[in-house]
Amino acid sequence: MLDVHRLRLLRELHRRGTLAAVAAALSYSPSAVSQQLSQLEAEAGVPLLEKLGRGVVLTPAARLLVEHADVVLAQLEQAEADLAALAGEAVGTLRVASFQTVLFALVPDALTALAAAHPALRVVIDHREVEPAFSALAARDVDLVLGEEYPDAPHPRSASVHEEDLVHDELRVAVPLTGPWAGARALEDLAGAPWVLEPVGTDPGRWALARCRRAGFEPDVRVQTPDALLHVHLVETGHAVALLPDLSHAGRAPRVRVIDLPEHPARRLFTGVRRGAADRPAVRAFRSALRQVAQEVSRPRA
Repeated sequence: MLDVHRLRLLRELHRRGTLAAVAAALSYSPSAVSQQLSQLEAEAGVPLLEKLGRGVVLTPAARLLVEHADVVLAQLEQAEADLAALAGEAVGTLRVASFQTVLFALVPDALTALAAAHPALRVVIDHREVEPAFSALAARDVDLVLGEEYPDAPHPRSASVHEEDLVHDELRVAVPLTGPWAGARALEDLAGAPWVLEPVGTDPGRWALARCRRAGFEPDVRVQTPDALLHVHLVETGHAVALLPDLSHAGRAPRVRVIDLPEHPARRLFTGVRRGAADRPAVRAFRSALRQVAQEVSRPRA
């Protein structure tokens, strides 16, 4: 009989690459991890690890076993969620990974609502960008992630992840209230303006660059940063113009003027959890609180 705990260690080695990384993630010593995997190898009756330099790599048999481990662990997580759902209480610790604009605009009010409705639920927030967050979800380092999907850049779907839409966050041009670019009426008017963009290697950066090129110009990019609050600040102080999602300034009145874009493009914000955990009361409670806050802050302007 294969030991489930050892299967998880093998799966972690497949994802993290080294015995040291597995040990650090799970609070073991590397020697203890190695010993457990040796026992799993004896249970399996086939070689699972091969030496490569100072490290090890998984054999084809081990990679096959990892595929089965994914199924087994997902089923166990579903069983745990079903049992927790019977109790109906959102308790314990929920580990959440989120990027900056959601942390700033939505999470604080969601935490306030959760504290009132589910005082026994402890939420731990980890600030991560979207791609690393989903890697952490697969590795079971976090329980729930906040994701985003930009126009014309579909997010890769995974059968192991349960996604739920949160809000469609409109993207607009932001210009200073004073200065040479204050009178702009359309994106095309900003061909000579200084720009702040998300890094061009990211989906938001690629989208913004493509949008400017569709308008007939190459933006003069002065600052590249994923910090949405810095984008807003640079526009407020007259140093740049930007393409901003509405949530980048939700909850405050920024000193900028926004210009709608044709077709009203929007990024899709969503939550993702491992499929077996979607029915956990803690997951349902956090999603519900976040969705309620998102609906409130994204109501159409009067």
